[in-house]
Amino acid sequence: MPDRLKPVAIIDIGSNSVRLVAYDGLTRAPTPLYNEKVLCGLGRGVFSTKRLSDEAVRRALHALGRFRVLCDTIKVERIFVLATAAARDAENGPAFIKAAENILGQNIELLSGRREAELSALGIVSGFHGPDGVVGDLGGGSLELVDVRGSTVGQGVTMPLGGLALQDLSGDSAKKARKIAREHLKKAEPQLETMRGRTFYAVGGTWRALAKLHMAARGYDLHVMHGYKVDPQDTLAFLDMVEKSEASALQDVETLVSEARRPLLAYGAVVLEEIINIGRPREVAISALGVREGLLFEQLDRETRALDPLIAAAQVLNEQRARSPEHGEELRRWTDHFVATLDGPETADERRLRHAACLMSDINWRAHPDYRGEQGLNVIANASFTGIDHPGRAYLALTGYFRHEGIAPEKASQTLRDLAGPRLLDRARLIAGLLRVAFPITAGMEGVLNRTPLVVNGGKVVLRLPPELRPLDGERLLNRVRGLARIIGLDGRVEVG
Repeated sequence: MPDRLKPVAIIDIGSNSVRLVAYDGLTRAPTPLYNEKVLCGLGRGVFSTKRLSDEAVRRALHALGRFRVLCDTIKVERIFVLATAAARDAENGPAFIKAAENILGQNIELLSGRREAELSALGIVSGFHGPDGVVGDLGGGSLELVDVRGSTVGQGVTMPLGGLALQDLSGDSAKKARKIAREHLKKAEPQLETMRGRTFYAVGGTWRALAKLHMAARGYDLHVMHGYKVDPQDTLAFLDMVEKSEASALQDVETLVSEARRPLLAYGAVVLEEIINIGRPREVAISALGVREGLLFEQLDRETRALDPLIAAAQVLNEQRARSPEHGEELRRWTDHFVATLDGPETADERRLRHAACLMSDINWRAHPDYRGEQGLNVIANASFTGIDHPGRAYLALTGYFRHEGIAPEKASQTLRDLAGPRLLDRARLIAGLLRVAFPITAGMEGVLNRTPLVVNGGKVVLRLPPELRPLDGERLLNRVRGLARIIGLDGRVEVG
């Protein structure tokens, strides 16, 4: 088996948490096999004492011993170990690193601030389609900022504005923390001002925790962190409320945020508010990917890096769960041919979403027929895809749902319909209509679609069957073709010969 298909693991020794993530392999869309973190608080008090506390070191070393055994159990082929600001800044950091290396039997890469920023940015390149903006990675000890445009990563800067560091420097005062954050971020104005009208990509556990609370406050029903976007100006009032409230008083905090993370929420809110005020981004996008995924992305060859992460993930699901994986590939080409005969353009992003929908059109066939639509919707809406925003998730989920349940829009979740928006909702119904024509003539098997073209011709939607497939013609198939045609205001027919 090639090395890239064997499990790999990253152990991330951060200022707040020590985490193990084992992935299924070095691929364009790696899937976590196992994920565990221990909140050790290595960075707590480092700025005032210049040392890692004995208790934090003890907890971290114990966690690392556990992680080593888990990696052996998973049969991990390669382990990458990273350490960040706390181990970098503490006087006893070198002794801790040596003890950790002895436990793990691995060399540890002690990241500089610039290197940490670079890897965070590569995590965004890995996880977002065509990213354009500034990446901010907020850890326990530091904040890294770096510009990213497509696959081009700028030079990063680092500041001591991580939650634990800011808590320490401010004497546990959110008011003083704001002043400290403002002073440091003033020095980063050249980086932040390039963000105006672009996206701020928020990386780090404290900002993800804030996003969970923001979702709860607005009643947002798609509970997926990656790709969650908010309007910066609308978010400022929420951030101000977090800064001024006791953490225990925040809505749903006890169920959504770990006890160890709650004291850091106000400091994360302070830093994000100052970034928004200085940088004026168009939107804030939450990322579930960061340094770890950036390191994996860095290991890939150039050809693999260039792959679309959404399509790569859809292809894996198709290979693992479809009745006939080649049928999904045939659907891509069959729908390409149909869409080319339509009036009106299809955008590049709509095309990639359509291809992903084709590849995932049969992943739920083992479910009971009465529940395939609902189960497929939930699987796709909440899957660990990257390279897709929330409207795109809603489109994919709705396409699968309409394929099984029929293309009447009122059948589907109002939440997902609103999230997709009118254009993607119409596209979801159209592609579902195509799938509803395809499956009754293929039974989900390869080798048929290339003989049964579907086109718009002479103001009608026409499905052409070869003579040997004449028995497939009938009322059910004709109704499917007409249902598809009605979506675009045409009539439909089936031709044989």
